[in-house]
Amino acid sequence: MRLGVLDVGSNTVHLIVVDAHPGARPIPAASHKSVLRLMRYLEPDGSIGADGVAAILAAVTDAAAVAREAGIDEMLAFATSAIREAANGEDVLARIADETGVELQVLSGDDEARLTFLAVRRWYGWSADRILLFDIGGGSLEIANGIDEIPDVARSLPLGAGRSTIAFLPDDPPAPADVQRLREHAAEVLKAAVDEFGHLPSPDHVVGSSKTIRSLARLAGWTEEGVGSGERSILRRKGLDDWIPRLARIPADARPALPGITADRTFQIVAGAVVLSEAMRAFDVPELEVSPWALREGLILRRLDRLT
Repeated sequence: MRLGVLDVGSNTVHLIVVDAHPGARPIPAASHKSVLRLMRYLEPDGSIGADGVAAILAAVTDAAAVAREAGIDEMLAFATSAIREAANGEDVLARIADETGVELQVLSGDDEARLTFLAVRRWYGWSADRILLFDIGGGSLEIANGIDEIPDVARSLPLGAGRSTIAFLPDDPPAPADVQRLREHAAEVLKAAVDEFGHLPSPDHVVGSSKTIRSLARLAGWTEEGVGSGERSILRRKGLDDWIPRLARIPADARPALPGITADRTFQIVAGAVVLSEAMRAFDVPELEVSPWALREGLILRRLDRLT
């Protein structure tokens, strides 16, 4: 079965095409990405402006064409926080369906956390025991904790890297006082989440997923020998905190010269680093391992599970 997975997120519209069948790992066959940074297009009333809608339509049209050329059997198309929370989100979804033929499923934040947790659990297996997961997108931070494939608690918080950049770090490079304001805000939002997870046993394995966390691990972490031919990517909170002041002093257009910092994440990487640091501090996590699988893989796995 050749599946297309189209992720219309806060920062990018990303299509991956995979060959998959039950019992096997998905094999990538094609990929297409458009950088949107939708948070730039939000109007004061919370709607996505006309330029933003046009950018989404163009990106989805291009992705649909790539999917057709790849000969997919089925498209799994979904949208996350940027469209989910937009004041005109339903109108945007209707236009996408009318003008591109692609009908987007809108995932709730908790659904994002559960699906990402499923992918992480399958990647690490049962031997990982209880997993605590952090995933930072453009609009939200997902946290989940559990010992099975369905987490015991899964929450989504409005602490995405793009959202936090727009709200707290308007200058490039950001002022130290603004970085501190973001730290304090993130710590306050995370307090309630910590209470919700407080009744659960301590995790045996802490995992981070998403492009933002992978980028930060390449910048501030290290790799170790893993199982088989792969490597384990590890990020320690101390290393992250050492890098944040230096990263914040570098203009966005110069950050891609650093290891792991790509052009599509350069504007929001400081905010992502601050949010991750505060999440690790709130949950008393000294280090985490980075998962190569995240939300898109979770959707593929759920679809394959339904085939069986």
